Amino acid sequence: MKILDCTLRDGGYYTNWDFDSNIVDTYIKGMNNLPIDYLEVGYRNKPTEEYLGKFGYTPVSVLRHLRSISTKKLVVMLNEKSTKVEDLEDLLVPIQGLADMVRIAIDPKNFDRALTLAKSVKELGFEVGFNTMYMSKWNEYEGFIDKLGQLDDVVDLFCMVDSFGGVTPQDVKDIFQKVREKTACPIGFHGHNNLQLGLINTLTAIECGADYVDATILGMGRGAGNLNMELLLTYLNKEGINLDFNVLGDVITAFIPLYKEYHWGTNLPYMISGANSIPQKEVMEWVTNRTYSFNSIVRALDNRKKHLEDNAHYPILQIQPISKVLLVGGGNSCIHHMEAIKEYINKNPTMPIIFVTARHAALFADNSNPKYYCLVGNEAKRMEANVSAEHFEGTCILPPYPRTMGTEVPNFAEKYTFELKEITFTKSYTDSCTTVALQTALCLGATEVDVVGYDGYKGQVLSEKEMALSNENRTIFEDFKKGNIVILRSLTPSMYKALNIKSIYQFL
Repeated sequence: MKILDCTLRDGGYYTNWDFDSNIVDTYIKGMNNLPIDYLEVGYRNKPTEEYLGKFGYTPVSVLRHLRSISTKKLVVMLNEKSTKVEDLEDLLVPIQGLADMVRIAIDPKNFDRALTLAKSVKELGFEVGFNTMYMSKWNEYEGFIDKLGQLDDVVDLFCMVDSFGGVTPQDVKDIFQKVREKTACPIGFHGHNNLQLGLINTLTAIECGADYVDATILGMGRGAGNLNMELLLTYLNKEGINLDFNVLGDVITAFIPLYKEYHWGTNLPYMISGANSIPQKEVMEWVTNRTYSFNSIVRALDNRKKHLEDNAHYPILQIQPISKVLLVGGGNSCIHHMEAIKEYINKNPTMPIIFVTARHAALFADNSNPKYYCLVGNEAKRMEANVSAEHFEGTCILPPYPRTMGTEVPNFAEKYTFELKEITFTKSYTDSCTTVALQTALCLGATEVDVVGYDGYKGQVLSEKEMALSNENRTIFEDFKKGNIVILRSLTPSMYKALNIKSIYQFL
């Protein structure tokens, strides 16, 4: 039984395949002294529009360096869906003698096409592996299992991939037996850890006679991640495999800063997606998105499981003849200038207040102006924390139906909730609180939109989330100004240049 470590390839989903050279060298040299046979170091990809780091392309120079310091067999991966036979001249010929195996990530529905690609890869002198996805759903691919006999003498490794992270040990036994009955090709197993079954599933595969098993350092990998290599090796050490724990500890230590930065591993949304065979790609995007709460993610997964577009429908907000609205953001300037903001509101007693976020809603509890609350992401929960159910006299606004993350509305606001018919001024960030607030202003017929609490972020160094939110709001404001003749101005200090800055004090 051979062990394949795919930390750099699978872990790259968190780092965009960028890894510090010192980490990589420590990893490679440590692996030289551990009982691991293959290192899958990255992808070979054709040029794409998106950014992929070093190990998203694994250039010849990088492979040459790895080859010079590694004593293990090196593996690169191709995505079958984006690779044709004619691409191999550019992707694989330059790395002959540098990589030992080429694994091909395949969707079972493309088996015939992948087999043709594999034959061409084999002719170039590489070992060939199939990373065959969606093993929990193979029975749904008519004729797929029966085709596996065609792998013999072409493919050197048929790896069963638990793409959704939801198979059980019994599933592993059943599927392994079906595969073994159809092919003499060596069989591997690549497990994901959504349900914390990575170890037991891998040990079950070994018990069944698996020829290869995959794992990664600290379990680093897409979504919920994989079986921890250190856990697998520790167990196998108990079974008699020789292991230098000092070397293993050095490799783990090299990756700890990345773990602290990205926090991969399973959580409730990943558990639900694994249990219901829902792809991890979207879940990973949702989990790392600052606006989505666990409740909203779970709701979206539940809708997906039930094949629903959304879990609720509400009446459409109707256009009303209102000239001016005030948008209240979440910035601290709302607190600093609260007395002035309240005086300004008192001078405009019919002016609706649109809470982009309910963060400061409690400060306006005694005000009698019409109030609108934008419910996106975690805002329903925030509204419940900042708005008294007993004295609620507002209107809740939702993005247009259907909503990607489903719908959550506080019970006390159900009768006073409406959804927007459409977003008319932008195609970007259509589920943003800011977008919903501005569209609400348009639906209310406003020709003047004043905002407070859109401070922006000061300082030269912003966190990734601060930078993302800043770019998001800037884009939304710019799109709003392009498509509308509505006056848009900030009455409190703001870093957003798309806003026309006016001092609230000049209107008092």
